[in-house]
Amino acid sequence: MQSYKELIVWQKSRLLVKTIYQATEGFPKSELFGLTNQMRRSSVSIPANLAEGYSRKHRPEYVQFARIAYGSGAELETLALLAEDLKFLSSKQKLEIDTLLEEIMKMLNKLISSLVAKP
Repeated sequence: MQSYKELIVWQKSRLLVKTIYQATEGFPKSELFGLTNQMRRSSVSIPANLAEGYSRKHRPEYVQFARIAYGSGAELETLALLAEDLKFLSSKQKLEIDTLLEEIMKMLNKLISSLVAKP
């Protein structure tokens, strides 16, 4: 693989960022520095950490950055639940986020496992 850009999980996480930005566009202005900001930051953290970890060219660091990306996914999952509780997300938006995020989290798990398993 020549670049992190070839990683399907990185590509899907970019789509997730776009989805989160679109979904949070309709949040109340009072949430600009609350849930809106946190959801956007945690979503951006996923592809950003994958890119940084891959670019380090050192497997233990790559694993650590992939784990950070996974943690950001878990954070985003919690924030999306809170946004749903507060009625900021429609059920359609929540389903779209959940579907993408579940797929990304599974892919991150597999990536981490494969990196750890290599000698």
